[in-house]
Amino acid sequence: MSTEPGPEPAENPADVAEAGDGTEAETADGTGAGDGTEAETADGTGAGDATPADGAEAPADGTSEAEATGGAEGPGDGTEAGAVTPGGVVAGGNSEAEAGDGTGAGDATPADGAEAPADGTSEAEATGGAEGPGDGTEAGAVTPGGVVADGNSEAEAGAGAAEAGGAEGAGGKQLSEAEAELAAQRLERERIERRKAERKGPVTAGAKLSGTAADLLAAVRAVESGAKPVATVFADPEPAPRRPAPEPGPVRRDVPVPGRAPGAAPAPAPESVQAVRRVLARGGAPETLAPAAAAALGEGADEMLGADPWQLLRVPGVRPEQADGFARALLGADCRPDDERRGRAVTGWLLEQAALAGHTALELPRLTATLAQRGVPDPDAAVRSTLAEGEALAFQDALEEPGAPAPRAARGAEDGEDEAEEERPVRVLIGLERYALAEESLADGLARLAGSVPKQDGSPEDWERAAASARGSAAELVRAVAEHGLVLHTGGEAALAEPAALLRAARGLGLRAWACAPGPLGRLRFAALCAPGEDAPGAAAPPVATVAGLLAGAEGPGRDPEGALDLDLLVVVDAPQLDVEAAALLTESLPDGARLVLSGDPAVLWSAGPGRVFADLLAARICPQIASRRPDPGPLGELVSGIGAGELTQVEAPGKEIVIVPVREPGEAVHRTVQLVSDSVPRAFGVPAEETRVITPGHGGPAGTRALNAALKERLNPGPGRFGGFDPGDLVVHSPVPGRTLPGRVTGADAEGLRLSCADGTAVVVPRDQVESRVRHGWALTAHQAAGGRWPAVVVVLPGDAAQTLSRPWVYTAFGRAERHLSVVHGVDQALPRAVAEVPGKPRTTRLPVLLAPQAPAED
Repeated sequence: MSTEPGPEPAENPADVAEAGDGTEAETADGTGAGDGTEAETADGTGAGDATPADGAEAPADGTSEAEATGGAEGPGDGTEAGAVTPGGVVAGGNSEAEAGDGTGAGDATPADGAEAPADGTSEAEATGGAEGPGDGTEAGAVTPGGVVADGNSEAEAGAGAAEAGGAEGAGGKQLSEAEAELAAQRLERERIERRKAERKGPVTAGAKLSGTAADLLAAVRAVESGAKPVATVFADPEPAPRRPAPEPGPVRRDVPVPGRAPGAAPAPAPESVQAVRRVLARGGAPETLAPAAAAALGEGADEMLGADPWQLLRVPGVRPEQADGFARALLGADCRPDDERRGRAVTGWLLEQAALAGHTALELPRLTATLAQRGVPDPDAAVRSTLAEGEALAFQDALEEPGAPAPRAARGAEDGEDEAEEERPVRVLIGLERYALAEESLADGLARLAGSVPKQDGSPEDWERAAASARGSAAELVRAVAEHGLVLHTGGEAALAEPAALLRAARGLGLRAWACAPGPLGRLRFAALCAPGEDAPGAAAPPVATVAGLLAGAEGPGRDPEGALDLDLLVVVDAPQLDVEAAALLTESLPDGARLVLSGDPAVLWSAGPGRVFADLLAARICPQIASRRPDPGPLGELVSGIGAGELTQVEAPGKEIVIVPVREPGEAVHRTVQLVSDSVPRAFGVPAEETRVITPGHGGPAGTRALNAALKERLNPGPGRFGGFDPGDLVVHSPVPGRTLPGRVTGADAEGLRLSCADGTAVVVPRDQVESRVRHGWALTAHQAAGGRWPAVVVVLPGDAAQTLSRPWVYTAFGRAERHLSVVHGVDQALPRAVAEVPGKPRTTRLPVLLAPQAPAED
């Protein structure tokens, strides 16, 4: 690797992370300071953005102080994913935000990665995006000592336990714990199956249970208290058979699909916003929260906040300390420490933060320990109340033991199970309903595809001829798809040519074959591989869509009369970026007899949303897995392949494909980065500045995306920034909803809003009041924002204060975005090779492996 002359290394800089701005634009797509881990929150709230309670200094830019507080995530601390640290914090889980400040797993940095402040900044800075007058205190934030302690009295807790136990039946018969659990679990299973069958709209959290939660809690309490649990399990019932999709007619019929819309949700009515604004003003909360509160709480939001001020925690960006201050201002003397409303709200908030950090559920003991750290005096009562209100669900999953059968999802036991099976240990998990239903629906859909015989499109001879015309592992992929309904394909960037060959072969056999990618950058990249050559003018556009566009009917083949996607084969590229909800919607939308191929590089960063679908499927081994043998070419391919194997090797780069630029402090890193993008790279490699991207670990700090974008704008497109800081010609990233990032360019501004031309070819108008929260400058990105994209030249900036945020997946993803040239502005000394060798991706707590276990083949 070539090295440009640079100053001698100096001591590590004392630069600290900047507080996150809490904007929606900093989304779960990976915008965020710990992009090296997989879980920046989707709403811009940093679950750990407060100053550590123990006074620990915040780690380098991009790391939640959660990792430094209470010893939660320190290297080599041996803390198990999801384990409670000495500070009572849920550790682990693919986010820099696995907090040590008591915030719990997912108490992460904002989705964009808003960085944890190290200078005493209040965590209130995430609310409303407004900062106080220079002291870091947010308007509406709780003053010191202002946190309202809460809990339920022992009498209340006892009453709740008695009610949950279902002490006496209608006939006066005393039920045992096992009987109560069996009845509750059977009813719960029926309720979820009924809900899945009837679902016609988006799955929303907080729907009421059907009266079984109290009985279910009796079993939860028994497990928690150490009593012998009933751990027997039974296989899920087979899903109802679906009718095959009929052949499409001449008219395409689009059917609405539940799930996240491809654009922003409709704005609440002005009168609703005004009513909420009045309530917020009474409680001393920033009135700028009114639109978000009205949207989050729905109709009657003002009455809801007046009756239960802690419902403010459902608004993106609001933290418990702020909700406490709001409740104290509204309720006065009625704001008591034993108010169960606070316990429920904080429980739900922690589960949301865990989901934003990538977890689909939390283990019960760890959740209760984290609740205690959040000032909830009776965490058990808070969990019971949350379950009873239907705001979360409880699960039992059998634990795997040496020599024991594979674990299965434990929701109850069938009559006649033997005693040995009943004594099998379990773990009790608490999760939000939307992710629980999505994960179970995904498991059902994957099992249906893996166990079904695909529709016979083309003769075996035709498939074999198609395979013979392919090369190497591409032929293996074609043969596997010919015989199986679900196939996994792994490989690096060069391996994308293999699913492209499969797509062409399938369409040549007459199949209705389509491909999709989680984001527009991935769609454009794969479409270029599938595009017809220059010798085929007038040929149809490549059949490649985005996941959101495919599900919404805006892209792709549309839907058949049964509501299923009108296709025979779906290839999903960049599959590691699929979160559990998007994956569940895709599998639910496939007709019987269709084939699904999930293709991706398992070494990249995981999805920004909850779950680890691709990794869980690879581990479950329920379907064929085709590993590409096609290596990425050149020095860049050799470098990235070594990183994936845990080695940062010295690579010969005779054409200066890789250049290391040493720096001593963040200010110098910014200066050298601007010099590289604007002068050195265009002059040496002929790559224009607009085709070069800068990737850095976080948004804040002296060398985060904010500082780098400001410097790059001043050099590349100077202007007054009259419209929210933007000018025509600015490169930007637009986040219409949390979890989606669209790169684009500003084309103008008018009374309607900021006008953008996005990379997917769409023209977007961002309303004035949404510009600040949904649009960022886009010369410099985080690794999650850049995932799925490739550029001719990439400059990766590693300032000294980013050392603790680095991990192997982050480095692999960032370095792998370069096609022709990679410059590394290097200020982390030995932290870079250490991260590559010793810091793998952090685990996430998910239920998909347990749900898929019954489908795995028995081992000999």
